[in-house]
Formats: sequence, C-alpha cells, structure tokens
Amino acid sequence: MFITLEGPEGSGKTTAVETAVNKLKEMGYEIVRTREPGGTPISEQIRNVILDKENTAMDPRTEALLYAASRRQHLVEKVWPAIKEGKIVICDRYLDSSLAYQGGARGLGVDNILNINLFATENTWPDLTLLFDIDPRLGLERIAKNSAREVNRLDLEKIDFHNKVRQTFLDLAARYPERFVIIDASQDRDKVAEDTLKAILDRLCK
Repeated sequence: MFITLEGPEGSGKTTAVETAVNKLKEMGYEIVRTREPGGTPISEQIRNVILDKENTAMDPRTEALLYAASRRQHLVEKVWPAIKEGKIVICDRYLDSSLAYQGGARGLGVDNILNINLFATENTWPDLTLLFDIDPRLGLERIAKNSAREVNRLDLEKIDFHNKVRQTFLDLAARYPERFVIIDASQDRDKVAEDTLKAILDRLCK
C-alpha cells in the first residue's frame, strides 16, 4: 500500500504519523517511511536546490519540473521496490503537493502540473492520502516556535500563498474523495495521532 501525507506548512503531519507508524509496526506491518522531495541520494540533492533560501530567482516552472524529477527518481529507487516487496510505504508529501503549491499557489494550473507528474510517475497514485488541514497562520506560528525545524524557501512566502495552498488541497480532497481523508491538524497532538492511525487501519481493513 502507498500512503501519502499532505498539508500546509506547519500542519504537524510528520510528528503525527510517528505514533501511528510505531503502532502499525507493533501490529506486524512492514513500514517504509520516506519523504519528498528527497528520500534517495539523487532526490535529496534535487531537494537541496529546490528549498535553498538563496535560490530566490528560481522560475516557477523550473521548480515544478525539479519536483517532478525528484519524484520520479524516488519512485524508481525506493517506493516501487518497497511496494513490490509487499511493504506499506508512507511518504511525507507526493504529487498533491505539486498540484497545491505549483499548480494552485504559483498559478501554473492544477491540470498542467498534473500532466507533468502523470508522465513522471507513470500514473502512480496513492492508495490513501491523509490531508492534515490547518489554518496557515497557525501552521506558520508553529514553525516559528520550533527552532529544531528547518526553515525553507517555501516557508518564507507571504500568507496569501499559503492560503492558496490550503484551498487547493481542500479542492483536491473534494475532487478525489475516494483516496483523501481530511484530518483536523489543529487538534492536540494525541488526537491527531489517533485520527491518523484510525484512517490508515480503516483503509488497510477494506
């Protein structure tokens, strides 16, 4: 099974899934956790270029193509082999992030970015996408308070950009209701973790 985690900046999805993963491992499931952009050496190098705060001149289409390139390499080296071995892959961000950030917030068009990514991924869709929904202002406040978290180029965008990201994610959840589950990420950490585990187990039991 291929599970992806999505949400605005500061939604806490990475933290929330840790508890769920530990529970799933205790239940005997083989879990591979990974992230985008990154997850493999080549993809991590592309990640460094995309998120470098110094790369303020990066063209939006260049950004979109770099994400797709990193995604392709990640699938080839890590995701597809793990799924073939019968493991559950849980990936922090996937193509929906490109649709929200580049398609929606950058204004390049969701369907344009979708076409780029369908080519890159050979039409590989997640079995389940967890959308950790939160007001962008709250998410950015969390980031500001967390000195251990990296601050990347996207964190520095204006609030209007982050509002567009959130709205596009919600639009995608309405467009693909069969694979999206929305989790209220403004709740306390334990409740978010509980909802995360429940959503995964519900899909595994189908």
